[in-house]
Amino acid sequence: MAESETTKKTSTSSIMPDWSLLPEELLHNIIDKLDNCFNVVHARSVCRSWRSTFPFPSCLLRPSYSLPMFTHFRRKSKDLFTLEKIPLFLFRAPTLDADVAEYFMGGIGRDKSNDHMELPSPLQCSVKVEIPGSDPTLMNMLDYKIFHLGYQYRMIGCNPDDYKGVAFLPLNKEGGEFVVLLNYSSFLLVLTSAEMRWKRLENVLFFACLHLVTFRGRFYATFHSGETVVIDPYSLEVTFLLPSPRTPVHYLVPSSNDDLFLVEVIFPTVGKLTCRVSRLDEEAGQWVEVSDLGDRVLFVGGHLGNISCSAQELPHGLSGNSILFTNGSGKVTFPYKYGVHTGNAEDDLDCWRSSMEDRVVILNKSFPVLAFKVEC
Repeated sequence: MAESETTKKTSTSSIMPDWSLLPEELLHNIIDKLDNCFNVVHARSVCRSWRSTFPFPSCLLRPSYSLPMFTHFRRKSKDLFTLEKIPLFLFRAPTLDADVAEYFMGGIGRDKSNDHMELPSPLQCSVKVEIPGSDPTLMNMLDYKIFHLGYQYRMIGCNPDDYKGVAFLPLNKEGGEFVVLLNYSSFLLVLTSAEMRWKRLENVLFFACLHLVTFRGRFYATFHSGETVVIDPYSLEVTFLLPSPRTPVHYLVPSSNDDLFLVEVIFPTVGKLTCRVSRLDEEAGQWVEVSDLGDRVLFVGGHLGNISCSAQELPHGLSGNSILFTNGSGKVTFPYKYGVHTGNAEDDLDCWRSSMEDRVVILNKSFPVLAFKVEC
């Protein structure tokens, strides 16, 4: 009996490969073939030796900076808060209905408490989703389509009512020198790594700032008064962009490092809201009105900021050349399209308006996760 059990164990072990014995040169070949950060996480879960060989993906790391509290910008302060760089991802969940696509959008970070623990593979390949009002749940990444949407900077441990956003730009490749702009109350504050203290940004004597973003190494801001400006991170020189928005509600939407869009919401005296979209001509320093976004989908108005992604990342979901507002009061919304026919001959077709092409149900829009489903 004992002999047969031993034979059985030997047979089983010979069938199951010991991945820790894989030659080092083959491991390096595997690393070179992994083009997705989550594939690296999957590889790290194979065994202890792979976990030590495969470095944790840099795009999932959340580098941080300790900065003085901005409430004391008129003088130096010993109090600090943390500015953290958070990677944003889009997760497409598996569904039983082919006509329904469900998505989660939000920031993600490394669970440092488990960094040195040998967890089972399903746990190491999981993302903990924390939606306000619900218990945290684990999503197995092997079941989801995952897309990287870029990064967002957030102030950790300090969230006053007057804080409206922050933007960060490195001044060198190492990241040791940097500039931070803070949208605070009715003015912009600036901090440089050289001085490490907050001061009011000069030459921006407008009404309160609406939106603050970075694009191709420069800061861009819009204001309630209608101005849009570009701010050089080295000289802090402010340059106006023309033409100015013609409506009080407008949004800046970076599309990767390719384009920067300005979305203006038009409130008609009769009928539903429409939009006007312009693309930045960086060389001319002007906004140029556009009717085509290509395959892009612009997500506008949410707590994650304004985000752009390719419709190819939304299979069986939203189609390209569309805008989705996620800050409405209701749970059901529809994407905006250009040239939508309303059935009313008097309606202007040369604008963006809500279409009935796809029905979008907002499942959660509270920080830190945007969850929604698309019913085609």
